[in-house]
Amino acid sequence: MRFCFLVLLIFPFFNSLGQTKETTRSLPLFFIGKTSVTTDEFLYTYRKNHQNQQDFTEQKVNEYLDLFVNFKLKVAEAHARGLDTTSKFTAEFKTYREELKKPYRTEPDALDKLTKETYQRLTEEVNAEHILITLKPDASPADTLVAFQKVTQIKARIESGEDFEKLARELSEDPSAKYNGGNLGYFTALQMVYPFEEAAYNTPVGGLSPIVRTRFGYHLIKVKDRKPARGEVEVSHILLRAASDDAKVKNTAFLLYDQIKGGRNWDEVCKEYSEDANTKDAGGRLRPFSIGALASVPEFEAMAFSMQQPGEISDPFQSSLGWHIIRLEKKIPLPSYKEMEPSLKRRVGRDERLQLSQQVLSAKRKKEYSFVEEQKVKEQIFALADSTLTRGAWRFQGSDELQNQKLFAVQNKPETVGTLIKYVLANQTMTNLTPAAYINQLYEKLVEERISEAEEEKLKRENPEFRSLLTEYREGILLFEIMETEVWNKASADSAGQKSFYQRNQNQYQAGDRIEARIFTAQDKLVIDEMKRKIMKGDTLKDADLRRFKSIQNFRSYEKKENKVIDRISWSIGLHEVEQDGLYYLVEVSRLVPPGIKSFEEARAQVISDYQDFLERNWVSQLRKDYNVKINNKGKKFVLAELSKK
Repeated sequence: MRFCFLVLLIFPFFNSLGQTKETTRSLPLFFIGKTSVTTDEFLYTYRKNHQNQQDFTEQKVNEYLDLFVNFKLKVAEAHARGLDTTSKFTAEFKTYREELKKPYRTEPDALDKLTKETYQRLTEEVNAEHILITLKPDASPADTLVAFQKVTQIKARIESGEDFEKLARELSEDPSAKYNGGNLGYFTALQMVYPFEEAAYNTPVGGLSPIVRTRFGYHLIKVKDRKPARGEVEVSHILLRAASDDAKVKNTAFLLYDQIKGGRNWDEVCKEYSEDANTKDAGGRLRPFSIGALASVPEFEAMAFSMQQPGEISDPFQSSLGWHIIRLEKKIPLPSYKEMEPSLKRRVGRDERLQLSQQVLSAKRKKEYSFVEEQKVKEQIFALADSTLTRGAWRFQGSDELQNQKLFAVQNKPETVGTLIKYVLANQTMTNLTPAAYINQLYEKLVEERISEAEEEKLKRENPEFRSLLTEYREGILLFEIMETEVWNKASADSAGQKSFYQRNQNQYQAGDRIEARIFTAQDKLVIDEMKRKIMKGDTLKDADLRRFKSIQNFRSYEKKENKVIDRISWSIGLHEVEQDGLYYLVEVSRLVPPGIKSFEEARAQVISDYQDFLERNWVSQLRKDYNVKINNKGKKFVLAELSKK
C-alpha cells in the first residue's frame, strides 16, 4: 500500500517506466545552493511523463520546471534534516533498491529457478541405493578427514568392480543398510535432503555419484532406475497388527478379505477389525501420498501404487506393521506447474535448497567483486564473541590496534574491524544461535551489504536508466516522509488551524440547494416497510431495529450530484423509498436547506485539503528563501531545444 501511494505521490515526476536515452550532453539546469540538477535528469523525467507532442511547448516546459524545482527543494530539505540517515528510510529504500536491481542482474531469481527445477524433478522418480559414512555438521577437521578418507576408499573399491550392495551391507553406517543393502526404493523431489537429491537426479542410470556431503555425512549413490512420476494415490486400509509368524492374524486377514469380496460392507469391517485407531472410524481412509512418502513401509507403498482401478481390493499382505488389506480410492496425476507453483514456492522457500543456492550465489558474487578477507584478523575478532552477543548486549573488549586492522575488502575498498564492530552494535539482538554462528552471520550480512553496494555502483555506471530509477525511488521516499511531516499530518491534526483557515475563506465553501436527510439501507424490503411505518407513527427506533439495517447514514446535508440515492428522490420533507443495485433505501428528509455558506463540519474534508495546499505553498515559499535557487539559462535553452526536436 505504501508503495502504491509513493508512486502516486511522485507521479508528476516519475509516473511511468520506459526506455529512455541519456542525452549526449549534460549541463546544469538549475542550482539549489551549491547542488546542481542536470539537464539530462530533467529531460529524462519530462519525456517519461509527457507522451503527447502538444506537451512539448515552452509554456508546458516552464510549468514543469517550476514543479521540478519545488520537488528538489523538498528533497534538499529532507536531506538537511537527516531523513536519509534514519533506520526507517534505510530499510525501506533497501527493499525498493533490491527489487529495482532484479531486472538488471544476469542470474534469474533463485526461488523461481529452484521452484521450476523442483517441479521438473517431481515429474520423475529415481530408484537408488546408497552408502553412508556418518559425520556431524560441526565435525572437527580431523574427524572430517577420517570420514572422507573412509568414503574415498569405498568409492575406489566400487569403481574397481566390487558389488555396491555387498559393500553397503558391510560398510554403510546407515543402520537399515544391513537389511536392505542401502536400497532406498523409488523417491522424487523434496523427499531427500537437497544435496542428496541433486546428486541422485544428476547421476545417470547405472552410474555412481561423486562423494556427496549432507548434514548426515558422506554418501555414495548408485542410481538403478528412473521413470515418469506416478503422481499420488489415495487408499483406504484395514490393519491387523501382528508379529511376523502370527498365523492366527494371517487367517483373520484372509477371512475378512473373503467377507469383503463376498459383499460385506468395507466400512463395517474396517470399524470392527482395523487396529489403526486414527482411521478405522472413517473407513480406513488415508491422505493421498506420493512415491517415497511411505518408504518405511515399502510393501504398503508398492501395493498401493500397483493397483489400477478405483474400488479395487488388494489381497492381504504383510509388512513390518502387520497384515493389511487396501482399497484403492483414486489415482491423482501430478498437477500442472501453474497449479502447483504457489504451494511449491512456499515449500522450496522453506527448504534447505534455497539456502544452499544462495550460498553458491554468494560465493559467485564474492568472486565477481574481488572479495578478499584477512583470515587471521577475522579469527581474532570472532574469538571475542561470547554469550553477551547472543543476548544482544555485546561490547568490544579488544585493543584499538585490532579495531584499525583491515578485515576484508570488496573491489580493493578495505573495511576495518571497526566497521564490523559498529555493525554488530547496531544490529545485535537476542538469538538462539551460538556466539560463533551469530558473529559469522552478522559478518556475512555486512559483507553482503558491501558487495551489494559495489554491484549497485557497477549497475549505475553501466545502466543510465537504473541510475535514474534509483534516484527517483530514493527521492520519492524522502518526499513522502517530509510531506507527511510538513503538510499532511499538520493539516490533519491542527483543528484550530483548520477552523481559522475556514473563517478566512468561508466564501470558497458556498453550497446550492441542499436537504438534510438520513439514509437507511436494507437487503429486505420488508424491513424498510416496517421501519417506515414506525417512523410515520413517531416511534423511536430501538437498537434491535437499527441492527436489522445493512447500514445507516445519520442526518447530514446533501447537495445535488453528491449521492445517487438522494438524487433519485423528490426534494421534499418526509420519507422516500428507493431501490437500487439490489438494495432498498429509506430516506428521511428533515428539512430543506437554502443556498449559502457550508458550516465548518459540512466543509471539513474540503477545508483540510485546501489547508494542506495552503501549508504547502507557504512552506515552498519559505524554502525558496532558505535555499538560493538559480536557473542556468544556457541549460534551460538546451532543454527547450532538445524537447522541441521532432
